[in-house]
Amino acid sequence: SVFIPGGLDCSISFVSRVLGKVCIHGRQKEILGVLVPRLTDLTKSDCIWQRICWRLVECVPDRWMEAVVLGFVQRAPGTDALSRLLGNLVVKNKKAQFVVTQKMLLLQYGHTTAVLQNLLGYLSLDSLRRTLLLRVLQELLETWSSSSAVKHSPAEQQLYISKAILICLSHLKEPEIESCRQDLLTSMMEGVKCHLDSSLPQLRRLGMVVAEAISLKINTEGPVLKFEYEEDDETRELKSLLVQTPSFCVAPSLPDDDRSEKAGVAPPLVLESNEKSHTEAPVIPDEESDAELDSDDDLIPYDMSEDKELKIKAPVYIRDCIEVLTGSRPEDVDKWEATVKALESLVWKNPAATREVSVELAKILLHLEEKTCIEGFVELRQRAQVAVLTTDPIPVATYLTSQFYSLNYSLRQRMDILDVLVLAAQELSCPKFHGKTKHSVVQKPCIPLLPGSDSSKDWRRIVDERIKSKTRRFDMGHSRVELASHPNEFSSVAGYFFFPLIQHFDRPLTTFDLLGEDHLVLGRLVHTLAILMYLAVNTVAVTAMGKALLEFVWALRFHTDSYVRQGLLSCISSLLLSVPMERILADMTEELLETQSWLGDVMEKDPDGDCRRLALQNLLLMENLKKKLETVPS
Repeated sequence: SVFIPGGLDCSISFVSRVLGKVCIHGRQKEILGVLVPRLTDLTKSDCIWQRICWRLVECVPDRWMEAVVLGFVQRAPGTDALSRLLGNLVVKNKKAQFVVTQKMLLLQYGHTTAVLQNLLGYLSLDSLRRTLLLRVLQELLETWSSSSAVKHSPAEQQLYISKAILICLSHLKEPEIESCRQDLLTSMMEGVKCHLDSSLPQLRRLGMVVAEAISLKINTEGPVLKFEYEEDDETRELKSLLVQTPSFCVAPSLPDDDRSEKAGVAPPLVLESNEKSHTEAPVIPDEESDAELDSDDDLIPYDMSEDKELKIKAPVYIRDCIEVLTGSRPEDVDKWEATVKALESLVWKNPAATREVSVELAKILLHLEEKTCIEGFVELRQRAQVAVLTTDPIPVATYLTSQFYSLNYSLRQRMDILDVLVLAAQELSCPKFHGKTKHSVVQKPCIPLLPGSDSSKDWRRIVDERIKSKTRRFDMGHSRVELASHPNEFSSVAGYFFFPLIQHFDRPLTTFDLLGEDHLVLGRLVHTLAILMYLAVNTVAVTAMGKALLEFVWALRFHTDSYVRQGLLSCISSLLLSVPMERILADMTEELLETQSWLGDVMEKDPDGDCRRLALQNLLLMENLKKKLETVPS
């Protein structure tokens, strides 16, 4: 302790300036790593030291205030300690208030969850600071519910803002909730809409979690909002933030404890019912005993252990399948189910018969709805569609691509068309032999486009593999065994899959607007075109496809949806890997230079991290292919 004899006044502004100067020059860790623990101990029980500490930070000049405040927030061992160290600094100093309520929450997003809990907990511990907490929550909700912010902010910042909102909600008291209930409801409705409109599953899930938390706070007695989504570590961490913890760190076991509590509550209910069934059975009044004896409980059950389920014979001809699938008699439900399960194998076994009715069968399958609860119905229908399209590619592909831009189709059906085109193109480019014993086994696609999957992640893996195959290396160890080669059947039909899809994307229909609100389907379309381009390597039409695809990418390069931009960058990767570099330089020189400049801008300025990474990968691939071309002897 320091004693000043004689009751003399003293100023610590010089120490404040030294502290600010040291922090702003990059020695924040060294000085505050020693100072903060010491001051934390001294201010626990000594109000004089609390006043000294408050004066110390208040006298820091504004130009150095940010570094000092940030250091204290990051290193304080809890919200109580931070409150003792800073006092009401954010109320007295405008610069500190800006740093705490604006910069650290809305302009930065690299701080840990512990720092966020420290910061917002500090605002909640004093009545003067609680007004700032409510203002911060309002501004966070405005950002969270802004469609522009959702479109142009990186996913990491969206997660950061969502965490801050949940922590603020955990500190609200009932009178405060009552005073801002309507504002919370309005922000919840606007925010959940713009999050659910996003093409990225992570952002949609964030919107659901935050909306559930707000609904739980404003509807304490009535029904609350509830979404269906798959929980992961991120969502469990977000939900745990609604529960206040004594320290600034969220204990990692909280979500597990929560689960164990729920798991621990359920079994007693079952045990209790079992106990009741055992204990209450003997206690029967005398007058009811006769009725009990007259019941059916004393009848001996039939022995049905050797009974076998009657199997409905599935059709053996394609035309019989069509009759069953288009029939409407209720007694044919079992036969309908057997037909759906057997259709794919019948198509592979009878290619000639399938070609006679291929378009009709494709139409039936596209509109087929589930009559009964069949396990894996969507997959069975999709595999049958792929089999039909692979067996008779040209007419079926022409039909499906024409229906993609037709009226009176749901978005789900349009995305089903894209999925089937991709899977059939992969089947044709890497043909498999469907023998009599293995006709029903279809290999899983390398690039799934099913609901909930993120094809951009698969594209990164595919592109990485192709880049490795095009890069010269020395001394790579044992040579790999050559795989059996098969003709690429997709080469002669690639144009029928590709060009109709790329023709009418800019023509809005009454119920379908790719360039408007249906950007999710646009993202799927862009990724589909990238995959078709990739599978068309070494085909005759690959150069024409590449040129058309480059024009398509150029028209959409400034799209606001990050999923669409990721697909556009995947298109560039496919083009560079599939079209010979000589043809690119000969036929698309100007477009290539413009694309290179655009990729540079994306790499530096795009808010989405995946887009920046894909742009960098494309630039490196472009340089590698150019160098390779220069080293080839003419």
